[in-house]
Amino acid sequence: MEIILENRQDKINLEDELIDKLNDIIIECLHYEGYDDDYDVSLSFVDNKEIRELNREFRGIDKETDVLSFPLLDDEFDVELGEVSLGDIVVSLEKALDQSIEYNHSIEREVCFLVCHSMFHLLGYDHDTVENTKEMRHKEEHILGKLNITRD
Repeated sequence: MEIILENRQDKINLEDELIDKLNDIIIECLHYEGYDDDYDVSLSFVDNKEIRELNREFRGIDKETDVLSFPLLDDEFDVELGEVSLGDIVVSLEKALDQSIEYNHSIEREVCFLVCHSMFHLLGYDHDTVENTKEMRHKEEHILGKLNITRD
């Protein structure tokens, strides 16, 4: 498995320890869903200005958001082909910092949650209904709990 990492912002320092945790989260999400780890995931960190532009371009929503997911897998994917890209995750570290303050936990925990959440989007889940939201939350809480990533 390879994480293709790109840091396109300069407002918040990205620690190696956080990158290691994000790698663990991505692998744990794959294993939880019964996938092996022969996948690439693109993980980009941006500021609020860039994520707003992406949100406007791809979703038609002209405001900043915390994370965007761009899944690439489809139902016709052939596992035998080997390593493929699951898709792209784009996180606004600025927005993650704001939310970590709002929710009274660390930015590390917030970024871990956002990447975990986005991984389940890449794997085909959505939160478009109450039931789907509950299912996603359960999966996210399981992964973060297993890796001991708490709200402290």
